[in-house]
This record gives sequence, C-alpha cells and structure tokens, in this order.
Amino acid sequence: MKDELWLALAVMGGVPTEGNPAAAPGPPASRRPKAFLERLLAYRLLLLLAVAVLALDQASKLWIFNHLELGTYGPPGAITVVPGFFYLVHVGNTGAAWSLFSGRSAVLAVLAGATLVAIGIWRGPLGLRHRTVQVAFGLLCGGIAGNLLDRIVHGYVTDFLDFHFGTYVYPTFNLADSGICVGTVLYVIHSLRHPA
Repeated sequence: MKDELWLALAVMGGVPTEGNPAAAPGPPASRRPKAFLERLLAYRLLLLLAVAVLALDQASKLWIFNHLELGTYGPPGAITVVPGFFYLVHVGNTGAAWSLFSGRSAVLAVLAGATLVAIGIWRGPLGLRHRTVQVAFGLLCGGIAGNLLDRIVHGYVTDFLDFHFGTYVYPTFNLADSGICVGTVLYVIHSLRHPA
C-alpha cells in the first residue's frame, strides 16, 4: 500500500521518484526533451532540405500569383525566358503529375499527407539516418509538402515551368515536382548501390 501511495504522489508530481523502487520506469523527465532533440538532430539534413524546398517552392508560386493571371498558358500572355523553349505560365493542376487523376485534388491531398506520416513512421527501414537518403527524402518531403499546401489553400497545385521541344510541349511543373522527382531518383540509385 505504501508503494502504491508513493507512486500515485510521484505521478501527480508531489514527491521525487529517484531512489524509489515503486517509481515508474524510464529516464527522468528532464532527460526526455533532450533525447527527443537528439533524435530530431539525427535527421537535420533531411529537415533542412525539406524546409528549403518548401520555402523556395512557395516563394516561386507566390511570385507567379503576383505576376500572371491563373490560366495564362503559353505565348503571348506567358513570360518568355528563352524564346521557343522556356516560358513562365500560371496553370492550376487538380491532378497529379502530368495531370493524371484530374479533379481528385482532395484525394491526392490525403494521400500526400499519409505519405509524409508513413515516411516518419518507417524512417528506420527506409534508412533515413544515411546522409544520401536524407538528401533524397529532404527533397521528396519538401516537394510533397509544397504541393500539399497548394491543395489545402487553393484546391489545386500551381504549375508554372513550361518547356517546349519543337512541337512537343513538356507537361508544366513546379519546383516541388522537381524536388519529388530528383529525390525519388536519388533514392532509387542509392537503393540499387546499397541493396538491403
């Protein structure tokens, strides 16, 4: 009975738990935030890259919002960077890459959020402590977050990079898409070089 009373008081913060055999197991409360911070710092490269990609993506999209009307696609309304090759446009994409699953922005937003959660949960099996993997997933997570934010705020993803190769027009994309593609390719290359 004495041990149960001691433990109840310790849980409520009334008495110290050090040296008491009935105290709950685990590190002291003062060490828990430090342990969490150490775990977080183990992924600092991933987090820094993700934040950088997200910030650049959103800044570029804000610039497009301020300089081009939505629906501006191709010359003459677009901003010409390299005549006949590279233009800045302003297109709303409710689908995924290459406008697949158009009109399914809400479903794609849920999938994007679930993907970010899954990456956090399975960070161990994914090998996220490896430097190259952190670079890959930093680009990937930043890109996913950038497009997810677009879907939440606008209901669509803002695409603005428009490349022409003769008569072929490459599907318009943005910096978040670039982060996703480059991150995926890096992770695939890393996986092939370091099979589990």
